[in-house]
Amino acid sequence: MKSSEDKIFRGGLQKIPRPQFWSEGAEAPWAELKAADKKISLRFLEKQLLGRTVRIEETAAPPPKRNSAVLIALYEKQDELTVILTRRTKEMRSHSGEVSFPGGGQELDEDLWHTALREANEEVDLNVSLVRRIGELDHLTTVSSQSRIVPYVAVLREPPEMRPNPVEVAAILEVPLNELLLPGIYREEKWEWPTQGSERPIFFFEIDGDTIWGATANLLRQLLVIGLGLTSVGE
Repeated sequence: MKSSEDKIFRGGLQKIPRPQFWSEGAEAPWAELKAADKKISLRFLEKQLLGRTVRIEETAAPPPKRNSAVLIALYEKQDELTVILTRRTKEMRSHSGEVSFPGGGQELDEDLWHTALREANEEVDLNVSLVRRIGELDHLTTVSSQSRIVPYVAVLREPPEMRPNPVEVAAILEVPLNELLLPGIYREEKWEWPTQGSERPIFFFEIDGDTIWGATANLLRQLLVIGLGLTSVGE
């Protein structure tokens, strides 16, 4: 086993609450694919999302106290499928400085799809008239915020013009999906939780200047696995 002090990251400066003991996890689900097969098309992704059953992921997290939604907004630019992410400001009360999808908590009398749209508009000034919903990923419950996350996947009919809300968003990140499939970007760790007698995988994407981890990395991994036509998100 490795101690949490043994690892130096080449991504971002995010604070990662790694437990005392952890180990290296599995390689990327797409590691054995040929380079020619590591390309995600919007048409195939949309077809895969249409035919899949959404699961509610069971974790060691306490029962959720609220519902929230995130928008996984994709657009095509020069035949490259790109996803919109944000880096949260350091002043945010939770998940400060972390990379995330636009999203947040559900308001009274609001369905979760409109929660995702509202939050994207508030955080990055996204023009929601550009958005077309194409599916959902598996629902997650976060340990830290005790929130059930419903992740909606959508496509924009054109590359958007966006502006970060300085209260919440330090930077807008527009990341090509194919970049996330390059060698050395993805990795996995297994974290031990002695108080719960369990071990669980934690996923990371080390991109230029940022580390994507936690629920956001989990959802990105799902998206890539589905978009590549691989059989199982969980394996």
